[in-house]
Amino acid sequence: MTAKIHLACDGKGRPLAILLTPGQRHDSICARPLLERVRVPRDGPGRSRSRPDRVTADKAYSSRGFRACLRKRGITCIILEKSDQRRHRHNRGRLGGRPSAFDRQIHRRRNVVERCFNRLKSFRGIATRYDKTATSYEAAVSLASFLLWARSV
Repeated sequence: MTAKIHLACDGKGRPLAILLTPGQRHDSICARPLLERVRVPRDGPGRSRSRPDRVTADKAYSSRGFRACLRKRGITCIILEKSDQRRHRHNRGRLGGRPSAFDRQIHRRRNVVERCFNRLKSFRGIATRYDKTATSYEAAVSLASFLLWARSV
């Protein structure tokens, strides 16, 4: 019955992609599939945009693999490094590499995601999870995110 909602949203706090996983699944494992679900349609002709300018996330999404994936796609990543990762990199010396770039001003805007979660949880069915199956719960979260988009327009 436990499920975790992973959410990608834009700068205005509107959901772009939702991924529902079992509660015991670690966040960094789900970061790539969540990022692959992001599709923003263009106003004019052309295919949907699938590569954001930058990704801001909390420490749970900090992993070398996810950072390498973002770097490979040309996406700026602003994720605070975990203390054990920092210590491990420092212990390796020159082989540990440079510390990842971090911008505090941009990282402070990460609360936009938390506020989006709060607006999703304002729907009682999502906050208390009345749905028995994961598919119906994901459908309810999708419907609630659609309503958030409709309210913002």
